[in-house]
Amino acid sequence: MTILSIESSCDDTGASVIENGVIKSNVVASQKIHELYGGVVPEVASRQHHLDIVPVVVAAMDKAGKKMSDLGAIGFTKGPGLLGSLLVGVSFAKGLALSLKLPLIEVHHMHAHILAHFIEEPKPEFPFICLTVSGGHTQIVLVKSYLEMMVLGQTIDDAAGEAFDKTGKMFGLKYPAGPEIDNRALRGEAKFEFAQPVLPGLDFSFSGFKTSVLYFLQKEMAKDPGFTNANLNDLCASVQKTIIMILMKKLKKAVTETRIKRVAIAGGVAANSGLRAALEEMKTQDHWDVFIPSLQFCTDNAGMIALVAWVKYQSGDFADLSVSPDPRMPFPSLNS
Repeated sequence: MTILSIESSCDDTGASVIENGVIKSNVVASQKIHELYGGVVPEVASRQHHLDIVPVVVAAMDKAGKKMSDLGAIGFTKGPGLLGSLLVGVSFAKGLALSLKLPLIEVHHMHAHILAHFIEEPKPEFPFICLTVSGGHTQIVLVKSYLEMMVLGQTIDDAAGEAFDKTGKMFGLKYPAGPEIDNRALRGEAKFEFAQPVLPGLDFSFSGFKTSVLYFLQKEMAKDPGFTNANLNDLCASVQKTIIMILMKKLKKAVTETRIKRVAIAGGVAANSGLRAALEEMKTQDHWDVFIPSLQFCTDNAGMIALVAWVKYQSGDFADLSVSPDPRMPFPSLNS
């Protein structure tokens, strides 16, 4: 059985081919134009998806050595994400499925980030705890099986990835600022302290943290207009350390409460070297069994969509041609 899957939730156009549970190709076209605007412009993103989706699908099929006649199903990201971007991918998947008379399989984007851990070895055993961190989401999820999950905690306002990008913008860094903050943090010292909002339970908040960075900069820039540039690496190191501390405090609490020491991270921020190092430290310090995906499966890609499509195909979980994109597709719908 061979499945072609499409990812178009934000500003990356992806296509992947999976055969008998093995990824045969994973092609992604990224949109650099959004750097000019300091963030993703939804209309620009959707128009670029129109231009990229056919070449990306053709490239994925060629790389996998497959023809359209070899396909047994079409997977696609239904949500969450940007409506215009999702609409391009969903419409393409529906049109292709209709023309080839193939079943459709809808996939939740964050579900796919979690199951990306089953693309390559080592693969976690169930149950495990997964911290999903991206530009739009921050969650702690109890993963009981491929299709049985429960959200234990999530952000009540901003996501960790957004906190990286927004503070980076305050520093004058280009979008996306997360990777640049990570690079500069390696050359800096975390000598500035910022707010760490305190919430009960396992929920997160990053709005107060961002505000504290803003007020700190305003105060220091009033005394020295060149403060930010002169201390940029140290500022990046301080921001990164604070965000990671906020994430790790809740993750440690989740491990304590569930008594599950199999811990995974997923999503774009899972590529952050500081967060990866913090997880590795817990592996030694508290004997966690840690799972960190390779970089290509941290950021948005269709390989993770294909893996979920493959799993759902086995259980006969198909969508019909009336399906439409869901920008706010709720993750709790995956709960058992």
